[in-house]
Amino acid sequence: MSTDIDSYYLEKDEPNKSCLLTLRDIIIRQDVNITETRTYGMPCFCYKKKRFCYLWTDKKTDTPYLLMVEGKHLKHPELEEGSRTRMKIFRVNPNKDLPINIILIILNEALDLYRLGIINTE
Repeated sequence: MSTDIDSYYLEKDEPNKSCLLTLRDIIIRQDVNITETRTYGMPCFCYKKKRFCYLWTDKKTDTPYLLMVEGKHLKHPELEEGSRTRMKIFRVNPNKDLPINIILIILNEALDLYRLGIINTE
């Protein structure tokens, strides 16, 4: 992790810091083609250099969420569209155990969009 990316996580208070670091680890472990950068001030994860998801915290509630760039293609009931047309979010309660199975399903459904060529990575 670069210093700039490190600072995003290290500046967070607990339990958000641990939650976000764990989510980061889960995301990166899903595929060798996933890289991390910092875009718009938040951690951005790319699949073969194409933006795939972000980690962020809600401004009102200060709770973490996973933002799926191509969320419009994902149909998981736990994803929220809100007023967005392209992206969807998955909220995470940092005070509870992470719903690992749901997170893995969402991440891999999203990654399959890129792996199968539905979202062009070229």
